[in-house]
Amino acid sequence: MDEDSFDRVTSDLICSEADLDDPETVPSITDDKDCQSSADKASSFGGGGSDSMIALPSLSDGKFALMVQEEKNYMPKDDYLERLRTGDLDMSVRRQALDWILKAHAHYGFGELAFYLAMNYLDRFLSVFELPGGKGWAVQLLAVACLSLGVKMVEVEVPLIVDLQVGDPKFVFEAKTIRRMELLVLSNLKWKMNPCTPYSFIDYFLRKIIFNAPADHDDDDQQPKPPPDGGLIGKAVKLILCTIKGIDFLEFKPSEIAAAVAILVAGETTQAVDIEKALSCFIQIEKVAVISVVPTVKKIRFDYCLKPIFFCCLAHWHITNYVQI
Repeated sequence: MDEDSFDRVTSDLICSEADLDDPETVPSITDDKDCQSSADKASSFGGGGSDSMIALPSLSDGKFALMVQEEKNYMPKDDYLERLRTGDLDMSVRRQALDWILKAHAHYGFGELAFYLAMNYLDRFLSVFELPGGKGWAVQLLAVACLSLGVKMVEVEVPLIVDLQVGDPKFVFEAKTIRRMELLVLSNLKWKMNPCTPYSFIDYFLRKIIFNAPADHDDDDQQPKPPPDGGLIGKAVKLILCTIKGIDFLEFKPSEIAAAVAILVAGETTQAVDIEKALSCFIQIEKVAVISVVPTVKKIRFDYCLKPIFFCCLAHWHITNYVQI
């Protein structure tokens, strides 16, 4: 969809660029006497540090194989990463959206999955739709819409859509404007909003490694094995979060990232995991890709996970609770 199409979607709902440059004409959500302050809203939705729950499905080999086949349908277009690297797509657009999503997400204390979904929607949208240049409000509006959609997918309590706009944003949008942008995102993503994520696979891979289950063992009819240790899950969840910030992991599928994360965190518990032996426990994944992603995961573990600067906005997240489904 071209710039004219984008303008048609938003022209009747958003202030003109000239108006947006004037702080006095930007629509305000704080003028509503019935509107709570953002700080009060945050405390209502976990911003004060409530424990977040994340669902980690316990997969059979058969279900896992089906999900691996499906995950490609929920990824950005194949040329997206290359276009970012070459400058064909403006990297600053993704960076600006990510920075705002981090702040708003941390403000309300939403769960890890909501953040991952918001970035999945953002990357997929940017891979098929080029935002009009020179319109800073478009980036922020897209970021708000992606976070709103991610939150609606997984959170039990969801704030008013206009109240997501926290952190002294330069532009403040009306609810109908954000909803219109949500529809634009939904349309371009063909309403495929429930992607497989590394969280979908991490429990499966950890069980395979810990219990040394062979790849040809279909446990559909077997008793489920005990879940991995909560501390192990916490490390895996945190490490997966580290993969979202940069663009290098856009090259890999969620299952491949999860496999690499599982290999690394499992190796921290006792002795180093034999990668080749671990890979023999996995089915339906590109083993070469997993071998390639392991060093990248190991690097970002030290670049981001062990440095407080990346998680300063996420300090309230408690990654100790998870639910098996």
